[in-house]
Amino acid sequence: MSRRFSVRDYLRPGLKLPFCPGCGCYTVISCFLRAVWELGHDDLSGFVFCSGIGCAAWIPSPYLDADSIHTPHGRAIPVATGIKLARPEVNVVVFGGDGDIAGIGCGHLIHAARRNVDITVIMVNNMTYGMTGGQVAPTTPLGTKTTTTPHGSFERPLDVARMVAAAGANYSARWTTAHTKELTAAFKRALTGRGFRFVEAVSQCPTNLGRRIGRADARSMLKWFEETSISIEEAERLSPQELAGRIVVGVFADRDEPGLLELMGIAHR
Repeated sequence: MSRRFSVRDYLRPGLKLPFCPGCGCYTVISCFLRAVWELGHDDLSGFVFCSGIGCAAWIPSPYLDADSIHTPHGRAIPVATGIKLARPEVNVVVFGGDGDIAGIGCGHLIHAARRNVDITVIMVNNMTYGMTGGQVAPTTPLGTKTTTTPHGSFERPLDVARMVAAAGANYSARWTTAHTKELTAAFKRALTGRGFRFVEAVSQCPTNLGRRIGRADARSMLKWFEETSISIEEAERLSPQELAGRIVVGVFADRDEPGLLELMGIAHR
């Protein structure tokens, strides 16, 4: 590392990040870029970023000083797969929200994990469709009031990190924005592995979720994350009733099996 860490060194000059005050995307950007810096990258010339539609999709494009592609909603993973097949030497990273990755893009997510495609996918899970008004999402906690579930959600949330691990990803982890050290370490592990690597960052959205559940500021939401998060090991000792309302954090898969490119005989980094 040739200099002290600064987020600004990796951002395009003159652009202002578009996120609401208190949004967890700021923390995700900081943790990700710190991981990049700690891995010795002075710039992002060795990366290509893909994103779809939604708040988290704005993280790489156009704000990171790097090559990036904005895709249709939910389609970032297949585009990223094509880039990796064409340019195996670059580090391909997808950023998206829970609606983009686990909602409309869920089929692509499962099959990319099954294929063990050599890309990194970062899902910023704010448990709602934050950019379009706070509708219920596939990760919204049971019973939560949203603009489309004013009496509370009747649907069980999708356990995305566990699902990706079961589908065959080499690496799958979940941390919250209250776990900055662990989240940074997860990004470092994801960026240096092979095969499919997935990091779920549970993130606060005071604007479109927090104010509807009585947590209208970032501090309150981060306190909620701290109070409800438990490790995978702790969760295994609890009943389903005891797990209700908990956020299970940790590493769900950490393997080193050959990725898709290696199985196809394509050189990759």
